[in-house]
Amino acid sequence: MGIQFDAAARTFTLSTRSTTYQMGLDHLDRLLHLYYGPAIGQGDLAAMYPPADRGFSPNHNADRERRGISPDVLPQEYTGCNTGDFRLSCLVVREENGAAGAEWRYASHSIQKGKYALTGLPAAHDEENEAESLCIRMEDSVTDLALELWYGVFERQDIITRAARLVNGGSQTLRLEKAASMCLDLPFGRWDIIHFHGRHAMERRMERTPLMNAIQTVSSTRGASSHHHNPFVILCDRKATEEHGLCYGVMPVYSGSHRTDVEVDQNGLTRIVSGIHDERFSWQLAPGEAFTAPEVILACTENGLTALSQQYHRFIRHNVCRGEFRFARRPVLINNWEATYFDFDSDAIVRIAEKAAALGVEMLVLDDGWFGKRNDDNSGLGDWFVNEKKLPGGLSPLIDRVNALGMKFGIWVEPEMVSEDSDLYRAHPDWALTLPGRAPVMSRNQLVLDMGRDDVVDYLTERLTDLLANNNIAYVKWDMNRNMTDVYSRVLPADRQGEAAHRYMLGVYKLLETLTTRFPHVLFEGCAGGGGRFDAGMLAYFTQIWCSDDTDAIERLVIQHGTSFGYPVSSMGAHVSACPNHQTGRTTPLWTRAVAAMAGTFGYELDLNKLSDEEAAQVKEQIAFFDKHYQLIQNGLYYRLTDPTEEERYAAWQFVDEEQGETLVNLVLTHPEANARPLHLWLRGLAPDALYRVESLDIHGCHAAPQAGLDLAMEGVGKVYSGSTLMRAGYTLPQLAGDYPSVQMYVKRV
Repeated sequence: MGIQFDAAARTFTLSTRSTTYQMGLDHLDRLLHLYYGPAIGQGDLAAMYPPADRGFSPNHNADRERRGISPDVLPQEYTGCNTGDFRLSCLVVREENGAAGAEWRYASHSIQKGKYALTGLPAAHDEENEAESLCIRMEDSVTDLALELWYGVFERQDIITRAARLVNGGSQTLRLEKAASMCLDLPFGRWDIIHFHGRHAMERRMERTPLMNAIQTVSSTRGASSHHHNPFVILCDRKATEEHGLCYGVMPVYSGSHRTDVEVDQNGLTRIVSGIHDERFSWQLAPGEAFTAPEVILACTENGLTALSQQYHRFIRHNVCRGEFRFARRPVLINNWEATYFDFDSDAIVRIAEKAAALGVEMLVLDDGWFGKRNDDNSGLGDWFVNEKKLPGGLSPLIDRVNALGMKFGIWVEPEMVSEDSDLYRAHPDWALTLPGRAPVMSRNQLVLDMGRDDVVDYLTERLTDLLANNNIAYVKWDMNRNMTDVYSRVLPADRQGEAAHRYMLGVYKLLETLTTRFPHVLFEGCAGGGGRFDAGMLAYFTQIWCSDDTDAIERLVIQHGTSFGYPVSSMGAHVSACPNHQTGRTTPLWTRAVAAMAGTFGYELDLNKLSDEEAAQVKEQIAFFDKHYQLIQNGLYYRLTDPTEEERYAAWQFVDEEQGETLVNLVLTHPEANARPLHLWLRGLAPDALYRVESLDIHGCHAAPQAGLDLAMEGVGKVYSGSTLMRAGYTLPQLAGDYPSVQMYVKRV
């Protein structure tokens, strides 16, 4: 069993395939965190924490004669409020008299088969009936506030999920000013923190720093998980590498403003607190009402960063993403955005579709500009009616023409926004988030709709249902192109304005739940100016997310590298775009652009009619190659062979199928050298004693390398090596030269 309660020792032990998580009740019925790490079986670990009398660490009133068991030094499972633990807190709750305090005592617990669900919030699911759930109920006797701590144990997946629910069982209205999802205390060890920072068009750059004796914060107050600080952090042993070392992952399943704090205290204990950002947050909790904090996905491994990533990849594909597109083959698509921007009509789109269909592309996606008065990004958002000046007769005639080519049709929307210059805003200015008496902050001349309002969600449900029910649309790209400012809701009273930002996210989730349930055969892709809302909460509705608005293949190597630490390749929207690139001006070989895009969902974003005959032939070859290796790329185990932020010459990565039967090795030369050193790779993930044949070695875009070296490299095709040879001795690739050449090597088990 994954969950066991030892009544004699009063301990809860959660067990996955290779980890143990233990909590225990002390003499005052407080719930202490005892252990989370590599599997150790049962046993009471409370003895690991002998009394330690620390100056200025106060004791509970009942323990005033027994020093050394202060809440300020003990590992806590979920902290109270204003009761002697001066470290990071999970909760701030205020009574009607202004007092802030809560002190948890154990009340009861329950263990159930299956995975718990969260009302109104995305959470991991358990379609394979693998999980067990534990609910520990704690109570505060003064406020009658109850805390339900929920744990989902996925034994085979090696994952534990956590969530918290607060229930007001008293007679007074309480105000939550902070309500974190979880606290995790790691009493021993010295750790590095890895987080993923960035900006628009350069998201999720990995940064690793040692923890200080201080508080380090990864957060967003933008109303979105953001381009700038992704809601995923890793704590790892300071000597941890891709293949070795103890690592912990903390991934909130939430898409709004978030905050994860990490503190090293006076005892050397490391505390992680994660959840909704508490800046400008408050929640009024009337008698009988409940507040649910978002879920957090925890993972732990002693086998390094790659193993941690693969745990998350597998879990997100199987237990976070939903619907038929989790595992179904997704179409190779062409998006018209970088080909036409807003300047198109039906004939222009069909010309792109005709060329794409001839080359093997399976879906055309019509991007921004098809609705309202939308000739640039300054107007039209909110008016989800077809612009018949561009598309005579509406969408259906265009869709019919695209379908007649054997292609599916997709469309772009940005439902959460409204332009000031729109019929919707003129009719309902109160539907936008704006501050009374102040001119709103503008971005792209658009405002954010108050998604916490039922009438706004109902309107969008009606318009998008009409769009999808009356047109043969197979794919929706859902965008969000500005962050939240001027957060003020016209339907909330003054004392509840602190709820507006979180209610916004609940409204977005409600709309997405309705649409994805109503239209299960539509593939939804998320987007927020690219990767500005790339998180596990969105992946519960969007099987894939546009990874970045930066389509430059060389820049994407860094972006996709950072993204891979927590998110699977199958979730990363990636396209081959035009050259010179529209964001950087860089010129990159067409095949290398494809190699980079094949580390994602794969598609095209350019005018294929402008390609030469040679380039058009390459597109056909690329699609055939991707089709051949689709399952390996999308569902195989992903290995980072280099760190492109440190290895200046090249970036390399590898896909290996779960049975270790085949592998695809990819390399892009990012910095050619004179008198170049060998390009030598150590493969990973193979069966050491098995034999593998080099089936193919494709060299792309290499115009200046010594021909003798290339000829010699091709002689290696067909040769057989043991898995241990390829992993321990490695494999030397041919010398490459020129602007960004690339290599793809396919190796198969004999």
